[in-house]
Amino acid sequence: MKVFDLGCENGHSFEGWFASAADFDEQCTSGLLECPICSSKSVRKTLSAPRLNLKHATEPPAADTAKAAGTPADNRLLALWMSAARHLVANTEDVGDRFAEEARRIHYQEAPERGIRGVATQEESAALAEEGIEVFSFPMPASHKEPMQ
Repeated sequence: MKVFDLGCENGHSFEGWFASAADFDEQCTSGLLECPICSSKSVRKTLSAPRLNLKHATEPPAADTAKAAGTPADNRLLALWMSAARHLVANTEDVGDRFAEEARRIHYQEAPERGIRGVATQEESAALAEEGIEVFSFPMPASHKEPMQ
Protein backbone atom coordinates (compact mmCIF):
# COMPACT_ATOMS: atom_id res chain seq x y z
CA MET A 1 0.00 0.00 0.00
CA LYS A 2 1.36 3.42 -0.98
CA VAL A 3 0.40 6.54 0.94
CA PHE A 4 0.89 9.80 -0.96
CA ASP A 5 0.59 13.36 0.26
CA LEU A 6 -1.73 15.06 -2.23
CA GLY A 7 -2.87 18.58 -2.95
CA CYS A 8 -5.39 20.35 -5.13
CA GLU A 9 -5.33 23.55 -7.15
CA ASN A 10 -6.93 25.43 -4.23
CA GLY A 11 -4.06 24.62 -1.86
CA HIS A 12 -5.81 21.94 0.22
CA SER A 13 -3.58 19.12 1.49
CA PHE A 14 -4.71 15.55 2.11
CA GLU A 15 -3.43 12.02 1.73
CA GLY A 16 -4.42 9.14 -0.50
CA TRP A 17 -3.81 5.42 -0.21
CA PHE A 18 -3.14 3.44 -3.37
CA ALA A 19 -2.14 -0.11 -4.28
CA SER A 20 0.80 1.27 -6.27
CA ALA A 21 2.16 4.42 -7.87
CA ALA A 22 0.66 3.19 -11.16
CA ASP A 23 -2.73 2.91 -9.43
CA PHE A 24 -2.48 6.59 -8.40
CA ASP A 25 -1.55 7.60 -11.98
CA GLU A 26 -4.45 5.59 -13.43
CA GLN A 27 -7.01 7.03 -11.01
CA CYS A 28 -5.71 10.55 -11.54
CA THR A 29 -5.82 10.22 -15.35
CA SER A 30 -9.34 8.72 -15.19
CA GLY A 31 -10.62 11.68 -13.13
CA LEU A 32 -11.52 9.46 -10.17
CA LEU A 33 -9.58 11.55 -7.64
CA GLU A 34 -10.95 14.69 -6.07
CA CYS A 35 -10.14 16.93 -3.14
CA PRO A 36 -12.25 15.95 -0.10
CA ILE A 37 -12.48 19.61 0.90
CA CYS A 38 -13.49 21.41 -2.31
CA SER A 39 -14.11 18.53 -4.76
CA SER A 40 -11.51 19.82 -7.22
CA LYS A 41 -10.51 17.15 -9.73
CA SER A 42 -7.09 18.80 -10.20
CA VAL A 43 -5.15 16.55 -7.78
CA ARG A 44 -1.37 16.15 -7.69
CA LYS A 45 1.25 14.52 -5.50
CA THR A 46 3.06 16.90 -3.19
CA LEU A 47 6.53 16.61 -1.73
CA SER A 48 6.68 14.40 1.31
CA ALA A 49 9.29 12.80 3.48
CA PRO A 50 9.39 9.01 3.54
CA ARG A 51 8.18 7.38 6.73
CA LEU A 52 10.69 5.01 8.21
CA ASN A 53 9.47 2.47 10.71
CA LEU A 54 12.51 1.95 12.91
CA LYS A 55 12.27 -0.26 15.99
CA HIS A 56 14.61 1.85 18.07
CA ALA A 57 13.43 5.29 17.03
CA THR A 58 12.68 7.68 19.85
CA GLU A 59 9.37 9.44 20.21
CA PRO A 60 9.35 13.03 18.95
CA PRO A 61 8.82 15.76 21.55
CA ALA A 62 5.18 16.20 22.56
CA ALA A 63 4.96 19.72 21.09
CA ASP A 64 6.09 18.48 17.66
CA THR A 65 3.59 15.60 17.78
CA ALA A 66 0.70 17.92 18.63
CA LYS A 67 1.68 20.38 15.93
CA ALA A 68 1.97 17.66 13.26
CA ALA A 69 -1.26 15.99 14.32
CA GLY A 70 -3.19 19.29 14.22
CA THR A 71 -2.96 19.75 10.47
CA PRO A 72 -4.79 16.59 9.34
CA ALA A 73 -7.44 17.17 12.01
CA ASP A 74 -7.87 20.74 10.78
CA ASN A 75 -8.23 19.46 7.21
CA ARG A 76 -10.83 16.88 8.28
CA LEU A 77 -12.75 19.55 10.16
CA LEU A 78 -12.63 21.85 7.14
CA ALA A 79 -13.77 18.99 4.90
CA LEU A 80 -16.75 18.31 7.20
CA TRP A 81 -17.62 22.01 7.27
CA MET A 82 -17.42 22.22 3.46
CA SER A 83 -19.60 19.13 3.13
CA ALA A 84 -22.21 20.65 5.44
CA ALA A 85 -22.03 23.97 3.56
CA ARG A 86 -22.54 22.22 0.20
CA HIS A 87 -25.51 20.28 1.60
CA LEU A 88 -27.01 23.46 3.02
CA VAL A 89 -26.63 25.35 -0.27
CA ALA A 90 -28.01 22.45 -2.31
CA ASN A 91 -31.06 21.86 -0.10
CA THR A 92 -32.23 25.33 0.84
CA GLU A 93 -33.50 28.44 -0.88
CA ASP A 94 -31.50 31.65 -0.43
CA VAL A 95 -33.93 34.38 0.65
CA GLY A 96 -31.17 36.85 1.49
CA ASP A 97 -32.10 39.76 3.77
CA ARG A 98 -35.73 38.62 3.82
CA PHE A 99 -34.84 35.65 6.06
CA ALA A 100 -36.77 36.71 9.17
CA GLU A 101 -39.83 37.72 7.15
CA GLU A 102 -39.84 34.47 5.13
CA ALA A 103 -39.24 32.31 8.25
CA ARG A 104 -42.33 33.89 9.84
CA ARG A 105 -44.41 33.34 6.69
CA ILE A 106 -43.43 29.66 6.67
CA HIS A 107 -44.02 29.28 10.42
CA TYR A 108 -47.50 30.82 10.21
CA GLN A 109 -48.29 28.74 7.08
CA GLU A 110 -48.56 31.80 4.82
CA ALA A 111 -45.87 30.35 2.53
CA PRO A 112 -45.00 26.79 1.51
CA GLU A 113 -42.87 24.88 4.00
CA ARG A 114 -39.28 24.57 2.77
CA GLY A 115 -35.71 24.98 3.91
CA ILE A 116 -34.43 28.53 3.62
CA ARG A 117 -31.17 30.32 4.29
CA GLY A 118 -30.33 33.99 4.42
CA VAL A 119 -29.18 36.81 6.62
CA ALA A 120 -30.71 37.95 9.91
CA THR A 121 -29.48 40.30 12.60
CA GLN A 122 -29.05 39.06 16.18
CA GLU A 123 -32.17 40.99 17.12
CA GLU A 124 -34.19 39.35 14.32
CA SER A 125 -32.93 35.91 15.38
CA ALA A 126 -33.85 36.59 19.00
CA ALA A 127 -37.33 37.78 17.97
CA LEU A 128 -37.83 34.63 15.88
CA ALA A 129 -36.78 32.46 18.85
CA GLU A 130 -39.30 34.30 21.10
CA GLU A 131 -42.03 33.42 18.57
CA GLY A 132 -41.00 29.75 18.71
CA ILE A 133 -39.33 29.76 15.31
CA GLU A 134 -36.13 27.75 15.45
CA VAL A 135 -33.15 29.11 13.50
CA PHE A 136 -29.44 28.46 13.62
CA SER A 137 -26.38 30.35 12.48
CA PHE A 138 -24.03 28.74 10.00
CA PRO A 139 -21.14 31.07 9.23
CA MET A 140 -20.52 31.02 5.51
CA PRO A 141 -18.03 33.34 3.83
CA ALA A 142 -19.44 35.36 0.95
CA SER A 143 -17.26 33.40 -1.49
CA HIS A 144 -19.12 30.20 -0.53
CA LYS A 145 -22.69 31.47 -0.80
CA GLU A 146 -22.64 30.90 -4.54
CA PRO A 147 -21.88 27.50 -6.10
CA MET A 148 -18.99 25.84 -4.28
CA GLN A 149 -15.56 25.69 -5.95
